[in-house]
Formats: sequence, structure tokens, C-alpha cells
Amino acid sequence: MEGPSDSAELWRLTLQNSPIGMALVGLDGRVLMANRALADMLGYADDELCARGFQELTHPDDLEGDLELFSRARSGEIDTYRVRKRYRHARGHTVWCDLSVAAVRGPDGETLHFISQIIDVTEQREAAARLEAAHAALEREHHTLEAIFETVNVGLLLIGPDGRYERSNRRHRETMSLPFPDGHAGTAGQLGHVYFPDGRTLMGKEDMPSYRAVQGEEFDDYTYWVGNDPLSRAAFSTSARQVRGPAGERLGSVLAYQEITDLMRAMKVKDEFVSSVSHELRTPLTSVLGYLEILCDNDDLPEEVLDQLRVVQRNAVRLRSLLSDLLHVGQTDEGSLELQRVDLDLVALVHDAVEAARAFADASGVTVVTDLPPDGPALHAVVDELRIRQVLDNLLSNAVKYAAPGSSATVSLRATGDGSDGELELAVADTGRGIAPDEVDHVFTRFFRGGEALGQHIPGTGLGLDIVASIVAGHGGTVTVESELGKGSTFRVRLPRDAG
Repeated sequence: MEGPSDSAELWRLTLQNSPIGMALVGLDGRVLMANRALADMLGYADDELCARGFQELTHPDDLEGDLELFSRARSGEIDTYRVRKRYRHARGHTVWCDLSVAAVRGPDGETLHFISQIIDVTEQREAAARLEAAHAALEREHHTLEAIFETVNVGLLLIGPDGRYERSNRRHRETMSLPFPDGHAGTAGQLGHVYFPDGRTLMGKEDMPSYRAVQGEEFDDYTYWVGNDPLSRAAFSTSARQVRGPAGERLGSVLAYQEITDLMRAMKVKDEFVSSVSHELRTPLTSVLGYLEILCDNDDLPEEVLDQLRVVQRNAVRLRSLLSDLLHVGQTDEGSLELQRVDLDLVALVHDAVEAARAFADASGVTVVTDLPPDGPALHAVVDELRIRQVLDNLLSNAVKYAAPGSSATVSLRATGDGSDGELELAVADTGRGIAPDEVDHVFTRFFRGGEALGQHIPGTGLGLDIVASIVAGHGGTVTVESELGKGSTFRVRLPRDAG
């Protein structure tokens, strides 16, 4: 059996080797015994630590509260207490600790000394402080985003992967009564008073922007009208993006709705004005050109006068071409672009168009060549002859206009697929200036003119390629462009051979 001395030694060894800071503290606050863990924690040697009282080791800001608890325990009012406090390290910095104190009393109940357990929680506290700061930053970010979400003048809508509306902002909620006067069920694809840009054709479920977004589509500037009353309806431009998780899984869709009613009405007024003016000018211009033709055929006029008349005639012809372009744009917008389809040999059409452009090309120092099937059967397609000739004339005119003297333009034609089910590809390639990469996607936009054309003062209205695109689309075909700045451009028109 162990004796009292053995128990004391066992206790001393337990105290010294504890991984937790331990100390015996006298009634005056002096450290009677401290283990190695506590000495390492505060940066003192064992004897240095025992030469001090806890008052010297405690941070001044925490001393008053610690003394009060120590006094209450010494008087017997409490047996234990626990407090989080700061100690001063031997090197001067602060150590945050969790202190637990218990009074050791004699048989008569008198307090003999105190046993203290000290755990270093500095890293824990610093981590908590960082976490708290991060939480505060997130809260500020949340409130900022919430304010932006609710105050922007753009309707915002979040849709879950199941098609249910999860959240929308004030602006979106304000506009919902126009397309859905009887209320909305909060699911994507619900039909209402939503019309295509023509303002007459109602959208089906598959065309609704919310339904398209739920199907995984992303798009920009999807325009339409909402509202049953043409006088009070509104126009919107909508964009959609997919929301994805860390692994790429789809979490939902976000849609942004921008009202563009004033812009759409202004464009309609502009187009109506252009169309009206074009019609009104065409009649007197036709008369002017007729009389100019008569005058230019008059051999009795002096040559000097005839030269001046021919200048007037060339400019009048150019003005007629511009009016024709404007009328074409108006017809396209009204949906009244009519196509008179015939079974046409496109090889012959290409020959005629190239011969017609040769004079302009020769004057510009540009060589125009063809790459056509050699002595083979004619390549036929059911198309509108005048409209397809207009496409070819516009592409050839651009190829020559934007080419440098000494360069060339090539018109090629080839068949793809078999029989009448295939397509014809008509390409016009030039070795001219080319198109800047940031402008390629805009060349078919109405009234768009590239920086090169503006800088070189090359005449044009920016309507030619828009007209090309609308005619090709009317035939059920496609037109694309490949270009490299300084090396030239290639425009490819694909047309179905059969009108369907």
C-alpha cells in the first residue's frame, strides 16, 4: 500500500506532466507550483513562474474581475469559478486562456490554496474573431446585394430547376400584371398576353423566355411585347443565364428583364417614317430619271452640258438604289417581303452579275473571277431571281468597295447534298481589308458601319448586308462571314434548292 509521501509524489508527477497548464496558487495569489505546460504557455522557466503572483501575470484589463472572483473563493462564498481571461507572455504579447479555479480546503473548512487549470485558447479566439469578421462581411455583402436586387430598374427572376419561381425583385413583380392580369401560378411557361415583336402573334409555351431558360437555354436580347391593350402594352428585352453548383450541376436559371417600350415605339415610328418618305420620293425620282434619260440621248446638247447631266443621272440612280434599300427594309419589318419563286439557273445568274460588276471593279483596280462547275449541268434552285440577284450584287459591291487596288474578288458556286434535297452554296471572297474581330458579329446589323469604312470615308448606308440576310432568311437559307483583318473576307450563302 502506498504511503502519504508516495501519494504526494504521484500527485506532483501528475501535475507536472499534465498536457494542460496547471498551478497551485496561494491565498496571496503567489504561484506555489506550476507545471511545464503552463511555463511553456507563458514563456517562463518554472522558478521564474513561481516567483510571481497571478496578479503580475494577468492582463491589466482583466485583473479587476479576476481579483473579485479570487476574493469570493478565498472567503468561502464560492468553491469554484471559471473565466476567460488574458495573460501577459514573457515576451510581451497576450495569451488568451480559459481559467478554471477550485479551492482546496482543510478538514476544518479553511481554504489552504487553490488549484488552477489553464487552457490556451488564443488560436481558437483568433479563429472565432476571423469567423465573426467574415460573417460580418457576408452580412454587409448580403445587405448590399439585397439593396441592389430590390432597387435596380431591371426585373430579376430566379427559377429553380423544377421550373418554379423562387425569387423575384420589386421591378419584376410590378410588371407581372400586364402579361398576367389574372395572376401567375409561379411556374415557368405559363401562357399570358405575351406577343412576338410583331405585336400580333401570341407566344406559345416553348417560346416563353422562362420556359426556354428552364430547358437550359442561355440567351440575350430576347424581345417581345406584353399586355392585351396595344395602347398600354410594354416591350421587354430579356436575358437568361444558368446557375450551376461547384460540380457543374444546374441549380436553376436567372432572368433579367429590361423594359424597352420607348425604344421599340421609337424604332417603329422611325421605320414608318423611312418607309413613308421612301414611297413619297420614289415617284418624283422616277420622273426625274426618265427626263434625264431623254436629255442624255439628245445629241443637240453641247458635250459639256451632257457631261453635267450624266453626273446628275449617276447620282439620281444612286438615290434610287438607296430608296429601294429603304423600301426593302420597310417591307421586311412589316412582314410583307414577297418572293416570286422560279426555277432558276444560278450559274447563269452569277455570270450576269459578275459581268455587270466588272466595269465598277475595273475602275477600282480589282479583278473579279469566278469558280463555277466546269461545263457541267446547270445548278438550279427555286428562288426569287430579282432578290437573289440583289444578294449577289450587294456582296460583289462590298467585295470591290472594300478591296485595295490590285486585289481580287472570287465568286464561287457549288452544290451540296443530293438532288433537290440538297443546298447550293454561293460564296463571295475578297482579298481586301478584312473585318476587325470585334465587328464580325455586327456586320449583318442594320445601319452598322465598321471603323475601317468610317475611317476611309467609304460611302454606304449599312443596309446592304442587312438586306442580304433578310432575303436569304426569306428563302430559308443562311449567310455567314469569315474574315481576317488585312487579309480579306468570305461571305457564304446557303440556299435550299427546293422551295419546300
